[in-house]
Amino acid sequence: MSMAQRIQDAWNEQASWLVLLRPLSWLYRLGFCANQALYQHGIKPVYQAPVPVMVIGNITVGGSGKTPLLIQLVKYLQQHHLKVGVISRGYGGAGPFPLLVTQGSEPEAAGDEPCLIVQSTRVPMAVGPNRQAAIELLLENEKLDLIISDDGLQHWALARQIEWIVLDQNRGLGNEKLLPEGYLREPKSRLKKSTVIAHTKTAQAQRNMHLAVGEPYLLNPDVETKWFDASQYFNAVVGIGFPQRFYQTLNSLNVQQYQAHEFPDHHDYEIGDLTFDNHDAIITTEKDAVKFKALLKQNPEFNIPVWVVPVEAVLSSDCYDLLKLQLQQVGIQFS
Repeated sequence: MSMAQRIQDAWNEQASWLVLLRPLSWLYRLGFCANQALYQHGIKPVYQAPVPVMVIGNITVGGSGKTPLLIQLVKYLQQHHLKVGVISRGYGGAGPFPLLVTQGSEPEAAGDEPCLIVQSTRVPMAVGPNRQAAIELLLENEKLDLIISDDGLQHWALARQIEWIVLDQNRGLGNEKLLPEGYLREPKSRLKKSTVIAHTKTAQAQRNMHLAVGEPYLLNPDVETKWFDASQYFNAVVGIGFPQRFYQTLNSLNVQQYQAHEFPDHHDYEIGDLTFDNHDAIITTEKDAVKFKALLKQNPEFNIPVWVVPVEAVLSSDCYDLLKLQLQQVGIQFS
């Protein structure tokens, strides 16, 4: 097990030995605050895009449900005839950056989450570590009303008019410590400065969301199999920030018999990662499935069924009411 995975497990368990990392957390806080101050005082330049920017991010390391939320918001805005585009860091992709993401883009170049976003919504999207360059490339090719930044909450070089923070109440804030003693990217006081969307199974706040689980589908429908059978044994392959959420999803589908195979977030899969001593079916997330597609094309002899579990963010009406108000405040009217 890698050190990164050990620390991830310790965060989830709130292990007592994490206190040994407190001096590093102090250094992290010092560097974080100093960098933020440089932008706030104009010492470092802040890019102001020619169209309004909305950032959707989190203050924790690991998955929070941000990507399903972004996909749902894009679909909602498209239904209201708004021209929306998306930018992202493109984490896990090799570029070259900035890069326009299309239906045919490969996750090796653009990153897994951008490919999933575009495949789900067909939204105009550009990725790259330089958000200004990504926005400029996007606007060279599209006339847009709004740009949504997938993550980038701590990217102070980009000015934004709207900020939404997704807070997974299943994980909470852990021990409420900054990296690396805890999994907070920013102090919890940051939650008071932005719109917080609570990701929770049971609504405890007006602005909340949950993930609705769809019917599993076959990624490789040419294999010989009949239908999805929850009672069979699976190899659960998952490479997301908080894999426990996927196991909870499996339980909601009454999938009880599975062997968990966990990989780091944004893992660069090889066909060997999907090859096991048994020949049981594989079950995975849509995010991981984006990377599996290319592997299956490259290895047509692979004949193990790969089931994909889709999820969709369901937002409370208060989220949409607030979004409409916030957009009106920056001059964007709904049709």
